[in-house]
Amino acid sequence: METFLIIIISILVTLGIVTIYRQWRSKRITNAQSLLLLDKVKRVCKFITVEGDFAEIYHYEDVKEKFLKLISSKKKALVVINAKAHVGFDFSKVKMATNTKTKTVVLSHFPQPEVLSIESDINYYDKKDGMFNKFDASDLTELHTQAKEHIREKVPESGLYNVARKEALEAIQLIENLVQTIGWTLDYSAIKIENKDSKLLK
Repeated sequence: METFLIIIISILVTLGIVTIYRQWRSKRITNAQSLLLLDKVKRVCKFITVEGDFAEIYHYEDVKEKFLKLISSKKKALVVINAKAHVGFDFSKVKMATNTKTKTVVLSHFPQPEVLSIESDINYYDKKDGMFNKFDASDLTELHTQAKEHIREKVPESGLYNVARKEALEAIQLIENLVQTIGWTLDYSAIKIENKDSKLLK
């Protein structure tokens, strides 16, 4: 009888140890998965949803005055800018939390669309140097920077941000697909999406 009790107790202790070990191992794997998942989303980083083409003419002038402002020298150029602006979402600004018990990723904040990059092709026409105010390499670099900034300022009035907001759900679905690759689910109920138009609200 005692031998039988010892065998039963031994079996129960072994089962208890195995169960505890499995729970500990499962929790460890789940925690590792959540860290891996958040790292994956951060590595995706930027997601372009919309691109727009711009053709702009930019007038550049620079005036230098010498000899107590008695003499001025002006250099000028007509700059033709052909550019492509990429608008989308920076995933590094996404706010998420993981629930390891339910294997759920909760999306609490999704960023507004922004200009992610501008590809520009710049041509100079009617470039004229002043008598003692001539174009040099640094001027052309500055001109290039100003031209790209000019395009950046044109993006809000182009309607690209509004188009990108309509594509917000597509960006969220990309995160959802990443989450599902390890058997987790994404909860984005805190993010407001307008009816069937799927517009990200401000």
